[in-house]
Amino acid sequence: MNYANFPLDKRMPLPNSDAGDGEDFIDIERLLGMAARQAKVVAVCAVIGLFLGLLYLQTTPPKYQSIASVLIDEGLNKIVDDISATSTTMQTDSAILSQIEILTSTRLAAVVVDKLKLDQNDTFMNPPQSALAQGIGLIRGLIQYVRPSSSMPGGADFSKLDPAARDALIATSRRDYAILKLQNEIRAERVGRSYVIALGYQATDPALANAITKAYADAYLADQLDASFDATERAAVWLQGRLTELRQSSQAASLAVEKFRAEHGLAANSDGQLMSDKQLSDLNAQLIVAQADTARASARYQQYKAIVDSGSENAFKDAAISSDQPSSSVISALKTRYLTVAKRLQDVEANFGPEHPQAVALSKEKADISTQIFGELKQLTESYRNEYEVAQARETALRANVAAAQGKSSVDNQTQVKLRELDQQATALTTLYQTFLGRYEEAAQQQSFPVGKIRIISDASMPMTASSPRTIVVLGLSLVLGLLMGAGFGGLNEFNERFFRTGEDVRDRVNLKFLGYLPTIGGKLGKEEKPGETQVDAKTTQSLSSAEKRARMRVSIDSPASMFSETLRSAKIAFDVVMEGQGSRVIGIISVLPGEGKSTVAANLAGLLAANGSKTLLIDGDLRNPGLSRGLGMETEQGLMEAVVGGQTWQSVGKIDRQTKLAIIPAVLRGHFSHTSELLSSAGMRRFIENAKETFEYIVVDLPPLGPVVDAKAFAPLVDGFVLVTEWGRTPRAMVRSMLESEPYVANKIVGAVLNKVDLKKLAKYGSFGGSEKFFDKYSSYYLEKSEVRGKAPV
Repeated sequence: MNYANFPLDKRMPLPNSDAGDGEDFIDIERLLGMAARQAKVVAVCAVIGLFLGLLYLQTTPPKYQSIASVLIDEGLNKIVDDISATSTTMQTDSAILSQIEILTSTRLAAVVVDKLKLDQNDTFMNPPQSALAQGIGLIRGLIQYVRPSSSMPGGADFSKLDPAARDALIATSRRDYAILKLQNEIRAERVGRSYVIALGYQATDPALANAITKAYADAYLADQLDASFDATERAAVWLQGRLTELRQSSQAASLAVEKFRAEHGLAANSDGQLMSDKQLSDLNAQLIVAQADTARASARYQQYKAIVDSGSENAFKDAAISSDQPSSSVISALKTRYLTVAKRLQDVEANFGPEHPQAVALSKEKADISTQIFGELKQLTESYRNEYEVAQARETALRANVAAAQGKSSVDNQTQVKLRELDQQATALTTLYQTFLGRYEEAAQQQSFPVGKIRIISDASMPMTASSPRTIVVLGLSLVLGLLMGAGFGGLNEFNERFFRTGEDVRDRVNLKFLGYLPTIGGKLGKEEKPGETQVDAKTTQSLSSAEKRARMRVSIDSPASMFSETLRSAKIAFDVVMEGQGSRVIGIISVLPGEGKSTVAANLAGLLAANGSKTLLIDGDLRNPGLSRGLGMETEQGLMEAVVGGQTWQSVGKIDRQTKLAIIPAVLRGHFSHTSELLSSAGMRRFIENAKETFEYIVVDLPPLGPVVDAKAFAPLVDGFVLVTEWGRTPRAMVRSMLESEPYVANKIVGAVLNKVDLKKLAKYGSFGGSEKFFDKYSSYYLEKSEVRGKAPV
């Protein structure tokens, strides 16, 4: 048994060592215990889920799926595509998503519906439905019945149309419904990361699924070819119109260039250079040559002018004339003669003296030659002066021409800016025209041979087996859903668990000593018929019920070795330890709610004490509902109320059990008496208890519940200790905690608590691993439970 230790500090609650630790982590043992307790709920829900899955399989018609594979091949039209630097991955994803949208478009669905006449196919329009779908359809029908709508979408009244218009409208509506149904049921999905799209359709008829899938693939291929043809045709028509405009614009721009060039005299040579620029370039070259000639002529003129200016005497010495001059031969000859004459003169003077006639003649000839040389030099100097002046005049004229040409070239350059702008515009229009002309030729060629981007790589085949519903998947999903539902209900049950189940709940939740478990007793007597009997009359049933009640009150006497009695012995030890040193001990048996079995516990505890030889008095203190007296079957005219009010002792109203010598003070219910709390706390009640203490070692008082009335609180000053009886799985923990917090005087006198009406088979599921609750089957050899209970009425 899971009995608490009884410390020496009397009523101090046991320390809770595990209370704080369990909140810091997930308690696996607790979770496993919860799973074990709710195993039946989970199993039942799992069976329900499997049953619903089987029901779904039996009521759902099989469907067959036909699949075709379509490849988006960008390489098929590379002959007309330009090379692009855009990310290939982005292009591929966008292209595939676009193709999937095309496959599921309304236009393509309309083509298939018209091709196969699906709006007239009853198998397609009204396929067999599962029971679930039928139920949903029934609910929708009820909703539409409650909220009818007889008007057409256009707002006209359907009943006012003539038969032909009505039939046409019905046919249109059937076609629109067939298109919408096909569009919603067709499936197009990309296969992995490839360029392949899986196209499929599912139907109850395999032939219909195959036909629709093939028709869809063919319609998709034709749509791509038609789209390519239409696009190239529209492009060709548009390009043709643009070519005419571009040709006219290009020609007009070229004419404008030539006209502007002619108007401004901007004629160009074969190299494309303007004439003014060419002329300026030539004049600059001539000016450079003229400047060089002028400088050379000036140098010669200054040279010879200096010679002439030096006089005739020095003319011969300075007459250094180059051989390329026109008078060089004359001057050279004269200089030769001069030297010859000078040499002969020198010889004659040397031989004959200067006065010699030959020397005089030679001197005269020498002077004549010198004069001739000087004259030639003067003539040559004059000619160089003329050449210098001519060169200088030519240079001046060229400078003027260059200045004039520069002015004209500047004007031409400013005009050429506009000319260049016109020329660029003409060139751009010509290039654009050539580009569009090339595109037009390509579009014209592609129009004659349209190229699509898709091809079918796997044709749709006739499905041989049903694709849905899948038995294993449905059953597995049903089982999982059932388990999840069971786990949910089990978790809800555990969440709603607000009652005492184990001794740990008593210690941890309300900080009370736990005295033990009291198993459920009786319950069969009076409810089952004996073999061979067919009828039990009301009188017999009443007698059996009374006997069962009396037997419950005497379990500790009739079965002293039972688990029930052992728990009461634990309670006796508890208040013996707590009330050590007291002579007579007044023990109050209380509960929070009615019907928790406190009267049975009080009667059996008192019987156990009396059977052990202790002088014991049992008082029924529940003056409003004396369940103890009724359970013992006591019929008397006087009881506790009369004894207290009349000032009598216990001997005047008490009854003695012959077997155990237990003294019992019953309670007699006489009408409605609302002042029971005043009676229990009165001076007469105190005198009655003091008188009983002189005789008895134990006084056990069965008090009313704490919840509905205050009688137990009023009697608390006369009690040495309380025993709290809580019903297993019924007494709320929060109510007990609230009671203890609101009544500290009563709480301080509670010796401990017992759990009554315990189902021992279920108790093991609530115990922790290693707890005593798991080993009750091993304790059975120490308990001797009688198979039959005896009901003896007190004397």
